[in-house]
Amino acid sequence: MQNIDTIYIDGAFVTPHGDELFELFNPATEQVIGRVRLADAQDARDAIAAAKRAFPAFSRTSKRERVDMLMRMHAAVAAKEDALYEAITEEYGAPVSRGRWMAQHAANVLLEAAKVLEDYPFTRRAGIADVVMQPLGVAGLITPWNSDAGFICGKLGAALAAGCTAVIKPSEMSAIQTHIVTEALHEAGLPAGVFNIVTGRGETVGAEISAHPDVAKLSFTGSTAVGKAILRAGAETLKRVTLELGGKSPVVVLDDANFDEVVPLAIQAGFMNSGQACIAGTRILVPQQRLAEFEARVQAEVARTQSGNPRDPQTSVGPMVSKKQWERVQRYISVGIDEGARLIAGGEGRPEGIDAGWFVRPTVFSDVTNDMVIAREEIFGPVLSIIAYRDTEEAIAIANDTPYGLQAYVFSADAKRAREVASRIEAGRVLVNTLAHEPTAPFGGFKQSGIGREYGTYGIEAFLEPKAILAAS
Repeated sequence: MQNIDTIYIDGAFVTPHGDELFELFNPATEQVIGRVRLADAQDARDAIAAAKRAFPAFSRTSKRERVDMLMRMHAAVAAKEDALYEAITEEYGAPVSRGRWMAQHAANVLLEAAKVLEDYPFTRRAGIADVVMQPLGVAGLITPWNSDAGFICGKLGAALAAGCTAVIKPSEMSAIQTHIVTEALHEAGLPAGVFNIVTGRGETVGAEISAHPDVAKLSFTGSTAVGKAILRAGAETLKRVTLELGGKSPVVVLDDANFDEVVPLAIQAGFMNSGQACIAGTRILVPQQRLAEFEARVQAEVARTQSGNPRDPQTSVGPMVSKKQWERVQRYISVGIDEGARLIAGGEGRPEGIDAGWFVRPTVFSDVTNDMVIAREEIFGPVLSIIAYRDTEEAIAIANDTPYGLQAYVFSADAKRAREVASRIEAGRVLVNTLAHEPTAPFGGFKQSGIGREYGTYGIEAFLEPKAILAAS
């Protein structure tokens, strides 16, 4: 049982002003594994004040100084990899392979930020003007539970690279992971107040950060509904806002695709991070004339997909993060059945032989039309929809017929044809015949999947404002 009773403000671990205790669960067993004392609005104000005090000096640090800080942060988080991996497995339920990647990713995003900063030109020439990229000020960073350490380090790395100071509000459901990351970042020896971490509820700490006049920039990853509320809260003071929100990513399988190669990739894209991923490929678009063949391959692939104990190396789908999330996913499966979609794998309830834990049967529906609820709303669990199309034009139309536009996937035996289709899909990232990640490429969404971009130079520039200086000579 872990009891976390501190937050991090002005370079020190301090007792929160807030006194609410929040229970932490192991989602694979449903057992309480810890408690965290939550910050409140006063704690958020204290953290913002600390970041504001630190900003004038930090914003004037040299690029070399900030690169060195990021490298120290990278080394410190990397040194905690095993402890972080254990927390990710126990507190979040990530399967072994995913959990190890997530622990490493938290350190790697800091290294990537340092690499980008090394070559970033803060001053450039435009005619007779010098254009100076100037840090915005205090950044409020609000992160979700589905990759806690990675989001904390990724957003913080970009903010510090730009010269901003930060106040971070992580999810209360990830407090053990957050505490390990906070200890690592503390050990990196940054100036007091440069980063502050206040674990609390969105409606208190998140709301205070979103509306506070001393916060110049907001960066949020989470649901579209909450993103809209944050945008409204920041509008009063015209905060700069980056929102990385929901998705309903299409997987466009063209009629020439090799199903032996594509089906395993499509299932991985849909079930990644146990389905709790904004970029999950949850709408699989398949040519009508090859639908039966595709379904048979999918059934065989899902039969090999194990949902269960995250510590079992054979497991690829872990539990949902909470009972609430499990109930949400079960409701969507029920809705899909009621809508007339045809189950070809999975269904309601826990996997066979599992009596405890928030596990979901990896589920695939076919005979789905794009106007069904299960095809339009983000489920955030291992539930996929197969949608048949007549020709390529209809496939593109279906892919784009969504309020979201975060990520998409295109598979074809003809790379040129696949790239042509990718060019017509409305999404911030389109992956062609791959599931790869590129840390220097921009990440963010079209439409209701968000505003702005993260990663690479685009991520750093989200925390900068261009200022033109014109002189007579």
